[in-house]
This record gives sequence, structure tokens and C-alpha cells, in this order.
Amino acid sequence: MDLPCVEWQKHVEQKWSRLTPDEKKCFSSLLDIDEVFDFGLSQIIQEDVDFLSGISKDYPVQKDLERAARCRKEGNSRFKARDYTAAVLHYSQGVCHASLSSEQLSLCYANRSAALFHLHRYRECLEDIDRALNHGYPSHLKHKLQDRRAQCLNHFPNGTEGLNTAKQEAGHQAEVVCSRTNSTKPNPKSPNSQQQNGSALGSCLSAGLSVCFSPEKGRHLVATTGIAAGEVILEDRAYSCVLIPGMGGGRREETEEAGRVFGTEVRHCHQCLGETVSPVPCEGCSYARYCSEGCRRGAWEWHHRWECPIGAELSTAGVMSQLALRVALKAGVKEVLKAREPIRDADNDSKLIREKISSKNSSSKPITEKMRPKKKNSGSSDATSTEPEVNDPSAYYHGDSYLSVYHLLPHLNGHAPSQRFLCSVTIATLYLRLRQAGPPPVSWERGGASESRKCSKQSQAPEEGEGWAPELSLLGSVALRHMLQLRCNAQAVSLLRDTGDFTAVQSTQEVRIATAIFPTLSILNHSCCPNTSLNFRTSHLVSPQPDQGSAGEPVSTGPEACSAPVSVSAGVAVSIRASRDICPGQEILHCYGPHSSRMVLCERRRLLQEQYHFLCICQACSLGQGEGPDTHLHCGKCKGPVKQCSVDGAGWCVCVRSSCGHRVSRSELDLRLQEVKVHLEQAVDLLETDRPDQSVRLLQRAVSQAGVFLKDTHFLQGQLADAMARAYSTMGEWRGAASQLERSVLTIRSQYGEDSIELGRQLFKLAQLHFNGGFPAPALSVISRARRLLSLHCGPHCPEIQELQAMEDCLQGVL
Repeated sequence: MDLPCVEWQKHVEQKWSRLTPDEKKCFSSLLDIDEVFDFGLSQIIQEDVDFLSGISKDYPVQKDLERAARCRKEGNSRFKARDYTAAVLHYSQGVCHASLSSEQLSLCYANRSAALFHLHRYRECLEDIDRALNHGYPSHLKHKLQDRRAQCLNHFPNGTEGLNTAKQEAGHQAEVVCSRTNSTKPNPKSPNSQQQNGSALGSCLSAGLSVCFSPEKGRHLVATTGIAAGEVILEDRAYSCVLIPGMGGGRREETEEAGRVFGTEVRHCHQCLGETVSPVPCEGCSYARYCSEGCRRGAWEWHHRWECPIGAELSTAGVMSQLALRVALKAGVKEVLKAREPIRDADNDSKLIREKISSKNSSSKPITEKMRPKKKNSGSSDATSTEPEVNDPSAYYHGDSYLSVYHLLPHLNGHAPSQRFLCSVTIATLYLRLRQAGPPPVSWERGGASESRKCSKQSQAPEEGEGWAPELSLLGSVALRHMLQLRCNAQAVSLLRDTGDFTAVQSTQEVRIATAIFPTLSILNHSCCPNTSLNFRTSHLVSPQPDQGSAGEPVSTGPEACSAPVSVSAGVAVSIRASRDICPGQEILHCYGPHSSRMVLCERRRLLQEQYHFLCICQACSLGQGEGPDTHLHCGKCKGPVKQCSVDGAGWCVCVRSSCGHRVSRSELDLRLQEVKVHLEQAVDLLETDRPDQSVRLLQRAVSQAGVFLKDTHFLQGQLADAMARAYSTMGEWRGAASQLERSVLTIRSQYGEDSIELGRQLFKLAQLHFNGGFPAPALSVISRARRLLSLHCGPHCPEIQELQAMEDCLQGVL
């Protein structure tokens, strides 16, 4: 949920409607974000804060022992049915809902350890055994845990010594993934070796790139040398990110609980976004959970200690509001004041300077990282200068620092006044709620972050507003700035997830799991046919502090804690690769969403204009202007091409062959399409309930219906062929399955292109199918094609490449 919930939006709409015309005019004319925030703050009364808290009851985040007991009971039921993965999910829910001092917490940990043991997750099983014992597991049951511990240790070479080695290796892998690139050897054109091998975990530009500025394009990246397809040209780490609640994508049989699907907030760490099977919960709320103690400590230090008391309100306010506030909390007042200083100095002149640049020189000029603008003498020549003649720091590249995030354009005038009002009132209400919850964040206290960090118990909450000086309203103003920025600069984070419904061949789907803001990725401009591809990865560093106190007691990192600052680097990172050869002087471009292979020209331009406030004139849009898309339909009578037209306000598809002239209404075609889609959904349901023969019969009927009016290149034909391949492979009919998947490959190639990642993933499935079916020659042929595309977009070390290599080694041994 990016925007606030519907109830809150309606509440703010009513407040907007009650403003007088003069008040609306005044608000609409405000050009300073501080003033926009102050206006929103002035409109809020206590009833608004109470209303937000009231509707937030639909998003409970408090501990609930009864809920924990129900989750454990459901987990026991799944455990008895030997559905251990589902059992782990339910036990994890119980762990998160159980309070710190309850026996229920230890019981959930113990039961989860049993399920993990059956999943062969022995290291995680041992960790849960320790947690259960440390949280008061009943003494008369401890022998069960001791027996399970002994069984786990039997699976490690040399017992406890082997376990310690496994932990060290896991920690090393976690550290490496934070800074690795997908290059097999150092490359002078790739991100520098200090970034690859050292501890710098932020943005990392290739040596063959230059950050440039022009009034038309703003900051952007340009290649200074030739870049080969598949080469990593940029590594960037999110400054901050927020999981999107409720986004599923897992196996159906694992995730249903009374009609509710386990979403990303259950499966992923709320700090580094890594998928975790045995999360560590926040000790103050039931929502936040983490993959490790290190991530829990890091989240608590950076933002969660202040988010925890208002978690329900944040969920109600939406992901964008939470991310905006999180960025401001992490930055702190010192970084904010440093970022604001040059803008305040240049506010009065920035418009004039931009006009001066536009009239004198419209070309892009390279700019230096963290370079302060310097004013030129009136007699200086533009031809000999490499610096943009501007005092606005948004024209400069600030690396991976907070400055890069702060100086992203908020496009204040690009938002409709009512939308600005919604953002202003939402952030202002959260700011007031944060004030009521406790003292100001340490990094925002007067005196800044240099003061020693202190943490007071939630049970000893101070009086409302204590320590909140009036100037701390800057926190709300900065959060509003980031919320306005996010509409144009937020990045959806997507990961591939195994759907688990294709037994013979891996079946995955791309799932959007989070929204993030990246300091350097944000300066890349859009193209509907980009020359880059993005590959996200999640990672964490092992906590530098032990999980155990000196006396063997667990160390608290929740509301009861008084922890010192912890240096933990975690989060989501992105690798940007060249998806085709890039020549010197070409701009580095990526797609903001509307892609030429997925959306027609008019729709792309409309969406880009609405959200990003520009008319796209990229190569794909320029070449396709005025041209309609291929409908992938053919005449139901002669199989000839058809064209769409309007007659008396009704849409028709008419055969272009004069000898035929057959026509059918668009509404009738839509009904036929819907019928085929329904049959496809029913067939998939049959397949997932172990009735592949019935699924095949229904799919054959759907294919026959679709063939009357759909070309083989229509996306629905590809989906039908893919489902048919799954059904045949489940029945062991490998040749039939391969034939159907090859049909699907043709559709994917037609829709996305020869060099697309979508085609690479489909070829990967086809390679698996040939391998499992025992067809070595076709398998080897497809493996080479799949490897090329997957290496191009994901790098030579992605899991799919490794599996392809294993299959190839096995087949070559046979041949």
C-alpha cells in the first residue's frame, strides 16, 4: 500500500473541501516545502490524530498472547501433516506475537526448531533451541531440546567444532555478498577494486562513466568509454527501504491461513530484505522481524526504536509515508542542516541561474563528485569551463551520501494541490503522533547526534512533547520533502520467487517486495527501451556484538534495551548492467516502468507524464509515434491480419483482406478472451490439486478456442502453452511438455525480444525440461542460449547459471 488507506484519504479530502477558496489559493501558491508542512500542521487538531489511531486498529502490531497460541496450534496441525515449511511460517507468527517474558515465546521457538530440523536447517534449528532455553522453556521438557541438539550436531563434521566453522562461513558469505560484484576478475572499467574488495558498501560507479548535468536532463550518467553488454556499470545500495505488506507469491498450499496469505512482511527481514525462514522478532511489536541479531540491532538504532510505538499508524499511512519518515530519521539533524545550507544560500538565484544556463549552453557537462559550485568571473569563457554555472547543489553528484537523496527534486508544483495537501497532512499527523509517543529521536535532539545515545524504557514514557523543541518541526518538513520526492524517485525492489507449483521444472515469478530510494540509481533517466538491466540482491553483516550477555542472558534490543551504537551495514543493493553494447558518449538509461515491449506508446506517455512530469521522446517513442501496436489477433475466418476501427462509436476488428472482409466486435472478442482466461485459471487449479489429466483436457479446449482469433504470438497463447507444458511434465510426458514449452518460448521471444531476460528465464525452464526428460542434445543446445541471456542480465554467478553449468557437466559426462 504505497498511499495511505482509503479511510484516511477520504478524511483528508473532507478537510480539503472545508478550506475556503482563499485558503486553497494560499496553499496552492506555496513554493517552500517548510511552508507547505507548516500549513498542513496548522490544519490538524487532536481529533485528526485520534482518527488516524482509530482506523489503525485494523493494522494491529501489538503483542498478542492469544494470537501466538493460535499460531502455534496451527503450526502443530501443519507439522502433523508433515507440511514443515507451512509449520515454520505459523510458528514464526507465534514467535512474533508472543511477549518477551511469556512461556508462549519459548514454546514457539522450540516447536519451530523441530520443523526446521525436518527441513534439514540444522544451524537454524540449533539457534532456535538456544532461544527457547534462554526464554524460559519448561524444565520438564528440556530433555527434548537436548536430544534434538545432539541430533543436529551429528550432521556437522566434528560436532560443535563443525558448527562453529559453519557459522563463520555463513558470516563470511553474508559479508561478501554486501560488496561483491558479478565480475569474475578485476576489471578496470568496472567499479573500482577498493569498492569491490574493501568495506565501502555504498554507490560504486564504473570508471567508464561520467556524471553530467544539463538543464533539459538534469543530472545523468554518460559513458566515457565503450561498455560491453553484460558489464556491471554501477553498484548502488539503497539509502533506506520499506517492505510492502501483503505481497505474496509463495506456494499456495503453504501460505493460506483462514484465507490470509503470508506476505513479504512474514518472509523477509525488515532491515536487509533477505528472505528468512526463522526470523528474530522485535521485542516491542509483532510486525517487525529480522534475519539476524545484527539486522535487529541496526534497525533499532537507525529507525525502529521510534517507529515501533506508532507502527499501526505507519501501516495506515502507507509505504511512501513510512519510507519518507525513515529516511529523515536515519539522516539526523546534522546531515539535514548540512544538506539545506547550500539550498538556502541559492534559493533566491536558482531560477535565474538555470535560465542563464539554458540560454548560454544546453549541452551536458561533466560534474565532479561532492564538488562545491564556484562562481565564475564575469569575463570567464563557458567554452573552457567544465562546471555548470549554477549554485544549486542539485546539479552536482554527491555520491552515496544523504546529500544525494536530499537534493533529488521534489517536483512540488508537479503534484496537484489536493495531493500536496494529503502528503502534508499525513506527514504532519505522523509527526504529532511521534511527539506523543516519546522524546525526540537522539539524532534529532538539540546538540545533534554527537550526544551519547540513550534509550529509556517504554514503560517509563515521558510526558507528551517532552524534549520536542519547536525547531524540531524540521523533522516533519524533511519527511514531507522525501515523500514528495518518492513519487518520482522511489524504486520498486523485485525478486524472483519459486512458486513451487512446477514439480519437474522450476517455476518462478517476479514479486515486488519493497520500495526503496537509491542515491545514484535515482539520477538515471528513463527510456522505454533501456540499455541497462537491474538485478537486486539482499544482504546483511553479522552483528559485531554477541547474542549472549556475559552471564549467558539474552541481550535485549527492543524497547527494554539501552544499547550502544552498533555499526551494522545491511540492506538491498542493485547491480546495473549494460543490456547491450554502449558506445562512448551514450547516456545510461533504465526503464521507470512503462516499457515498449509491454505497453503501447500512448499509454506509456500518459503514465510517464502523470507520475514523472515529462513527455517521453526516447528512441522507442520517437520511432513508434503514431503507430498502433500489433494486436496479435487474426481473422477468425481466413486467418488473415485484422485492423481495429470504430463504427458508430463501437470498436470492431476487421479483416484487411478485401476478399474476406470478415469483422467481429471488440466486445465479442473481449468476451472470448475472458472465457479463455477463465479456462486457464481453472486448469491451473486442477494442476495444483494433482489432477493433471483433467487440466490437460481443459487446456486443450482453451487452446482450440484461442486459436480461432489469437495469433501464436499472443501472450495468452504463451500462457496456455506454459501451463500445458507443466501438466505434461507432471504426467511424465516429456516430449509433449518440451513441445509446448517451445511454443511458449516463441511467444516470449516475439513479445520481449531476442535479448530479453524474460526469454532467458523461459529457456532456463526449457533446459530443465530437456534435462529431466533425458534429452541431452536438445538440453545442451538450450543451455548455451539460456546461459548467454542470464549472464547478460544477471551475471555469471547467479543461481540459474550455476544450475545450468551443473546440468551441462552432467550431460557432457554422459555423452
